[in-house]
Amino acid sequence: MTIGCGILAYLYIPLKLTFWPAWLAYALVTGTVATGCWVIAHECGHNAFSDNRLTQDTIGYALHSLLLVPYFSWQRSHAVHHSRTNHLTEGETHVPYVKGDTKGTVNLSLHKSIGEGPFAAVQLVAHLIFGWPAYLLTGATGGSARGITNHFIPNVNTGPVELFPGSWKNKVWISDIGVIAVVAGLTCWAHNAGFLTVAALYFGPYIFVNVWLVLYTWLQHTDTDVPHLASTEWSYIKGAFLTVDRPYGPIFDFLHHRIGSTHVAHHIECAIPHYKAVVATNALKECYSDLYLFDPTPILSALWRVASKCVAVEKRGEGKDTMWTFTTA
Repeated sequence: MTIGCGILAYLYIPLKLTFWPAWLAYALVTGTVATGCWVIAHECGHNAFSDNRLTQDTIGYALHSLLLVPYFSWQRSHAVHHSRTNHLTEGETHVPYVKGDTKGTVNLSLHKSIGEGPFAAVQLVAHLIFGWPAYLLTGATGGSARGITNHFIPNVNTGPVELFPGSWKNKVWISDIGVIAVVAGLTCWAHNAGFLTVAALYFGPYIFVNVWLVLYTWLQHTDTDVPHLASTEWSYIKGAFLTVDRPYGPIFDFLHHRIGSTHVAHHIECAIPHYKAVVATNALKECYSDLYLFDPTPILSALWRVASKCVAVEKRGEGKDTMWTFTTA
């Protein structure tokens, strides 16, 4: 479907400025479709796609490389994300700023000075447009335990905990080969067809793939009433049950293999394939109805709430009831 969209656009949409609305629509539709390929590579990275490790790593490596994602590097950091979900310092993605720390103070001050609406707009652009490349290059939104990291250069790691220990460093370099090969292919394509052709046909949809990726991950683990936990209170199962399922509707569920509407089950057991995720989710609803989190808020409304009100976290409660929840002041 992704390739088909590209062929149709190449054949029928003139590469002229006056046709920018058509190219924007193409980028949105094709990026949305291509996100399904990202999700399949994600499943390969979890060893949930095939019993044959070589088959699934080959497919995952190819699909992620085509989307400029270093496959094994991401596989490792994503495994860390699963192993430390909603951990206040050791989490790997969308770890919140803490009130009283420098970044938390800056975020709260910005929210107060420019107002909730503009703050939300800034957050949406920063996360959805720049968030994914910033994460790959610097570990943005990762926990303080690992500090600044880089998914292409494994020795970049300013925190006390290594993101890519031991043999994972070699796997990072292997991942780089795939991304470099795709970049080389895009460069040759641009040299022969022109940069605008490559920008319109490839980079437009690429941006929307990244938007979907960040949107899903952000909303799966963040909301005004979803806490984060410090080491003394955190456990794997507590973190997994702090994941949130949301209603993305039948079209996006079909295209993206229900990654947003069955994600709690995925964090309970990441080896469940997507075609078994509904059964697993229904079992969780029945057996752990008091722990299973589902927010029926429409996605765009939920996204605005998260962007506008999830500014920094502060400590609440004592002892085993201690948790860190969001505040705007």
